[in-house]
Amino acid sequence: MSDALHIQPEVGTTHGAHHDEHHVHHHKETFITKYIFSQDHKTIGKQFLITGIIWAIIGGLFSVLFRLQLGFPDQTFPILETFFGKWAEGGRIKPEFYYALVTMHGTVLVFFVLTAGLSGTFANLLIPLQVGARDMASPLMNMLSYWFFFMASVVMIASMFIQTGPAAGGWTVYPPLSALGEASIGSKAGMDMWIIAMALFVVSQLLAGLNYVSTILNMRTKGMSMTRLPLTVWALFFTAVLGILSFPVLLSGLILLLFDRNLGTSFYLSDIYIGGQALPNEGGSAILFQHLFWFLGHPEVYIILLPAMGMVSEVLSVNSRKPIFGYMAMLGSMFAICILAFLVWAHHMFVTGLNPFLGSVFVLLTLLIAVPSAIKVFNWLTTLWRGNIRFTPAALFGIGFVSLFISGGLTGIFLGNSTIDIHLHDTMFVVAHFHIVMGVASFFGMFAGVYHWFPKMYGRYMNNTLGYIHFWVTMVGAYLIFWPIHYQGLAGMPRRYLDKSVWVNFSQFHELDKMITVVSIIVFAVQLMFVFNFFYSIFKGRKVTTQNPWGATTLEWTTPINPGHGNWTGEIPEVHRWAYDYGKDGREFIPQTEPVGANERKH
Repeated sequence: MSDALHIQPEVGTTHGAHHDEHHVHHHKETFITKYIFSQDHKTIGKQFLITGIIWAIIGGLFSVLFRLQLGFPDQTFPILETFFGKWAEGGRIKPEFYYALVTMHGTVLVFFVLTAGLSGTFANLLIPLQVGARDMASPLMNMLSYWFFFMASVVMIASMFIQTGPAAGGWTVYPPLSALGEASIGSKAGMDMWIIAMALFVVSQLLAGLNYVSTILNMRTKGMSMTRLPLTVWALFFTAVLGILSFPVLLSGLILLLFDRNLGTSFYLSDIYIGGQALPNEGGSAILFQHLFWFLGHPEVYIILLPAMGMVSEVLSVNSRKPIFGYMAMLGSMFAICILAFLVWAHHMFVTGLNPFLGSVFVLLTLLIAVPSAIKVFNWLTTLWRGNIRFTPAALFGIGFVSLFISGGLTGIFLGNSTIDIHLHDTMFVVAHFHIVMGVASFFGMFAGVYHWFPKMYGRYMNNTLGYIHFWVTMVGAYLIFWPIHYQGLAGMPRRYLDKSVWVNFSQFHELDKMITVVSIIVFAVQLMFVFNFFYSIFKGRKVTTQNPWGATTLEWTTPINPGHGNWTGEIPEVHRWAYDYGKDGREFIPQTEPVGANERKH
């Protein structure tokens, strides 16, 4: 015992010295340990980003394919048969395959791109760098979170190549369609693979989320109090908390669905007839699945939006050369959004026979969420107001995010009202609303983050000219695609239908649908240009020559241009001030690491 006590301090110091030495002088690393099974948070962030980009191309391509069908329902496209064989015989997409495309498009973009790609990339890259930590709380768990995501991706992609095709039940996979293999071809093996892929995905998100929260709470550098954290880190913290509390609910819902499909249980099934024959299932409720799904599904909206909000706050402040307006109000509004996100899920279920009084409670809570959202918008606009704005591609995407968040959010007020929702539910109005406010807006936040932190990731700049083309075409294109779709929804046009041309009352929209399809193809092409810019710039982009190219105050810009595993070569810097000292006491910016002067005015 005395020996153990005697050597304890020595072990501690040796470990500490070894820890720093390991980070400063790298031991020999192979390609596999450095890039594949890496435990460096920066490399894991890049793995999430590049996997997310591949998924975004796949998911975006699906949308172009079904837009072709919607825009030109009476034409054939032989190239479709070349790619999809029996699913597009004669160059026309079959109805069951159209539904599969819609399902996979939604699943891929909501979960695999805007959840894993967005949070996985920027939480991994920024949390240790901005809080002043060598790495995540558990690098091994961090690596596992990526590999569970990778396995989920493999299973999801594999489901597209099996004989009966991928899952086809909408990205919400409502039973009884998803619970009965004989209900449709898209409910067979592809649905089981979809559920397994999503279960693996949830494990990935939980491993990651626990790691993010632990790192932010326990591994901040000296002087980095919670109120000195950049808003990016706060946003990622709230995102992780939302995920930890809501993803297990989806997982339980999916496991019960798997039981119903394969073990003869009746959690979601009751009184169902197929071909005139009654099934033995009794006592289940399909509505139960909707409760479980949307209890994740609504926090999911903010799991996607919050990281984008945090990054936009940072990018707008840096590029307007002004402190963020209302830092504590921004924190309070994020906290309010977090709480309210859990209290509004049933607004997705106004037409399921929900008790009207209960519906009115959910209407109130849904409309309340507009208050913190409005605070955030006001603060972004006042941060820009009279700022010395540098219109970098990142800043433009940040401003574009604010625009899309406002216009997309306003249509949510219509849908949040249960009486109006009876008319608008399951129409194209819903599609337009959530694509603008959640889909495109979050992509804009993601693009702002990629352009802004690319120099930190790869030590090079992306091409600005291509960045400006990317922004303007995407911004104009997003509004040209999704704004008119609101009017189709107001006219009652249902979503997920493959051919609406036979309905006389929708004939007025034929030309509009063609225009939307053409614009979709152009916008998709410009995203491919962004992908080219991204990968080309990794190897051939202009090299970063200064440690702090944007003149930012936060800690990540105090590391070397190409930081190794461990981030800082010497001691981790100490923090003395908040993250937004811009335009203060006659100085353009003051880093967080600079001690507060005796005569300095308070922020």
